[in-house]
Amino acid sequence: MPRFDEWNLVDEEEEEELQEAWYEGKRDVILFAIDCSESMFEMHDDPNYEDTKTCHVLTALEAAMQIQKKKVIVGPNDAVGIMMFNTTRKNEAGGQGADIKQNNFVFQPIETVNAPKIQELIQLLDSAREDPNLLKETFPSSDKHVPMGDVFTSCNWIMRDGAPKTATKRIFLITDEDDPNSGPGRERLLTSARTTLIDLTQAGIMVEPFFISTEERPFDQTKFYSSVLLPNNLNGDTGDPSVLPESISITRIDDLLAQMRFHEVPKRALFSIPFELANGFVIGVKGMEVAESRTLYVDEDKETEVPKSKIVYGMALGETVDAKVADIESSTGVLTRRVPIHCKVFYTAEEIRSFRTLGLQPKIKLLGFKSRRSLGFEDNIKHSIFIYPDEMSYSGSKRTFSALLKTMIKKKRIGLVLTLTRRNSSPIFCALLPQAEKAEESGWSEPAGFHLIPLPFADDIRAAPIETGYRASDDLKDIAHKWIHKMSVKNGSYPPDSYPNPALAYHNAQLEASAFRDEFDPDSFEDHTLPKLTTITKRAGPLLKEWRQTLMKEEAANVVVLPSDGKKRKAEESVDEKNLRQLYKNGELHKLRVDQLKTFCKSNALSISGKKADLIDRVGEYLDTHSAEHGITC
Repeated sequence: MPRFDEWNLVDEEEEEELQEAWYEGKRDVILFAIDCSESMFEMHDDPNYEDTKTCHVLTALEAAMQIQKKKVIVGPNDAVGIMMFNTTRKNEAGGQGADIKQNNFVFQPIETVNAPKIQELIQLLDSAREDPNLLKETFPSSDKHVPMGDVFTSCNWIMRDGAPKTATKRIFLITDEDDPNSGPGRERLLTSARTTLIDLTQAGIMVEPFFISTEERPFDQTKFYSSVLLPNNLNGDTGDPSVLPESISITRIDDLLAQMRFHEVPKRALFSIPFELANGFVIGVKGMEVAESRTLYVDEDKETEVPKSKIVYGMALGETVDAKVADIESSTGVLTRRVPIHCKVFYTAEEIRSFRTLGLQPKIKLLGFKSRRSLGFEDNIKHSIFIYPDEMSYSGSKRTFSALLKTMIKKKRIGLVLTLTRRNSSPIFCALLPQAEKAEESGWSEPAGFHLIPLPFADDIRAAPIETGYRASDDLKDIAHKWIHKMSVKNGSYPPDSYPNPALAYHNAQLEASAFRDEFDPDSFEDHTLPKLTTITKRAGPLLKEWRQTLMKEEAANVVVLPSDGKKRKAEESVDEKNLRQLYKNGELHKLRVDQLKTFCKSNALSISGKKADLIDRVGEYLDTHSAEHGITC
């Protein structure tokens, strides 16, 4: 039997070593690479300020400022930097950007976000709004465009010198130039940019481009960037696996901040495990989910933290166990470990883990395929996990993953897999649901990949009681369809990141004002979740009025359903308004119970305080002032 300090190993600590990539995304580093070409300084009216001119460079710097202000609250350990390219401004000797390529300038070195740096940027933006030529004088444009390979190389060096090795590193590329390296030597410069970009990706640095496109100057990605920034499209017909996220084309510069809200939060891997398609045929996949946990063990007597290595695993034994063990030994001839009666038997950490994992190693094993129709709505009882290929673990994972995805989508199949995501979890059966990439005009898109859906066991699904409720008539449904159609979001697109939690956003706004020593104005706070009543009235006002008038005539709409109260459940009772009025007319409202009177008051926004006599008077006053044609009690 092994020594205590050997068999009492810590699952969580071993798991941290195996899943190191999960914790590598704790810190986020963003480097803004902003183009300073002449076109980026062209002035136009500022939509947010009256009688003020703005340019694309100012808007890009404002986006960088807003991201930093947000990170002061939600990610104080994250780092942000700003690099300007296509500018003749020189870097200071000995600084973070002293050795980068020519015509690239480090405006803000990569540092942990802090209020003084953000305030300096805010002052620059305020001055630029007063003086339209300030930014152009601060970052003068170069005569020729910098080769994009040099831009990516400079970004790589800045990240190397300023970003932690274990951080999530990303570059936000902002430009309106769709063919930066045209002219002689274009193919050579394109190949150099592509090669340098692959080096960035292999170093764990992702590039997320923000292409500015306007009516006067449309952005054509096919001229240059389609050959350099390959979209992360698993449904593409190209044989070369993609290495970058899908590029974004911004048709309105005002959308820049909105688009960055989608990309500001990094995608972090919950696990990275092999996906076994067949014996000896394995690819790598990652699962995305944001999670963070830490467990402390405290000695209640000493009130101090106890190392996990001091904790033992065991179970108490009853009086009959010893006899049963003897019977097993005599029948099998195999000696077993014994402990005294009423004591505990101990197991090694490996044995404890094998009880949970059934001796399996973390991986996803493909068992077969089923029709898409076989996956029912009731099968999705837990949160699914989105998985995507991991080229770093197994070469060729993206190509194989893409082929499997396209074939399953084409044949309308789902996969049945056996899944063990971590060494200290239990294996489960899952459905592998393919998802094709969907792009919207607004820039919001659903990525291609698989949803790993945990399937329920037999006792996880129970039959719910079937109750017959009141149903709306066909006429009422038809009228409702009209105003619902008028108020529906275009293309069914609902980007949730555009609607932050108002309570949390209000709290963060106060913290932000305190951090920057600004006076907080509650009236200036804008709640994006509030309904736009003016727009609703304009679009569907008459239809809503028609629907309400039809609703008043519905018999089911004039019924009050009384819920059961207390621990003693009673059958629900319904009170029709017509009967209520008859009782009131006959002076018999006192025959109703207090709970029935209160239910009627609640449904008509009346106070429920007071004794029964008060409730009767209140109901009577309501019936006097509301005719039967306009009354409604549900």
